[in-house]
Amino acid sequence: MPLVHRAEPVPALDAPVLVAAFDGWVDGGRAGTLAAEQLADGGRTVATFDGDALFDYRARRPALDIVDGKLIDLDWQELSLRATRLGERDILVLTGPEPDFRWHQLTDEIVDLVGQLRVGSWVSLGAIPATVAHTRPVPVLGTASVAGLLPEDVTQGPAGHLRVPAALLSVLEHAVAREAIPAVGFFAQVPHYASGAFPNGAIELIRHVGRYIGVELPLGDLPVRALETRALLDAAVAAEERTREYVERLERMADEARLPSGDELIADIERFLREGGGDDGDTSDGGGRPN
Repeated sequence: MPLVHRAEPVPALDAPVLVAAFDGWVDGGRAGTLAAEQLADGGRTVATFDGDALFDYRARRPALDIVDGKLIDLDWQELSLRATRLGERDILVLTGPEPDFRWHQLTDEIVDLVGQLRVGSWVSLGAIPATVAHTRPVPVLGTASVAGLLPEDVTQGPAGHLRVPAALLSVLEHAVAREAIPAVGFFAQVPHYASGAFPNGAIELIRHVGRYIGVELPLGDLPVRALETRALLDAAVAAEERTREYVERLERMADEARLPSGDELIADIERFLREGGGDDGDTSDGGGRPN
């Protein structure tokens, strides 16, 4: 049975850019999915996916609303593809929970859908926990299927050979690139000590997408949310001397322009795996799978 269900009729699109982000692995501080949801805001659904075949509902339980002892509604996890037009560019946004099952079949069907919709470019959005300070600009690393695709201010890397647990996001980027469709990825480095959403990471990802496609993209309420998060983190850091000293050390590293190396990024990921995943209310681990 197919996993992808296209909406009818499909709007006419002019070489759309497909932006993808999934929650869970490689979505620290929900930066990737926050950015994707902002880009998709008000968009039209182009395709839906078979959640019963893709998700383990014991790990991703639907949210149940109970009012005065009466069961009112269930909110199921959903993966969707939406189309919108921002500036002079058609954009498709694929976002939702990272599926648990059928990655091979889903990849084949999405690659087929990308061809049917004549997608002109693929953009992955994600974020990783890193030894960076919340008081400094958000560093962004990039991946690219072809040299020269990334904006000049984006570092492709980290340098060297890394072998890490793959996200479905990267599986899809790799598959699309093999079809000779230009593919890039932007991955924000978010503070590993920050719990909850980190809107600053989403803002920086949106700005990078805008530079890549040549369009100034709307940020919605993300700047307000970023200010609120900054105030909460400032207060938490100020209340604990050891944490304050640690953040000050990270600030010095940033001011000296010494970004984390590949080995340090791997150490951050390994620490995340040791500490275990978080839920929607706690992504201090960098956005791990829900309990």
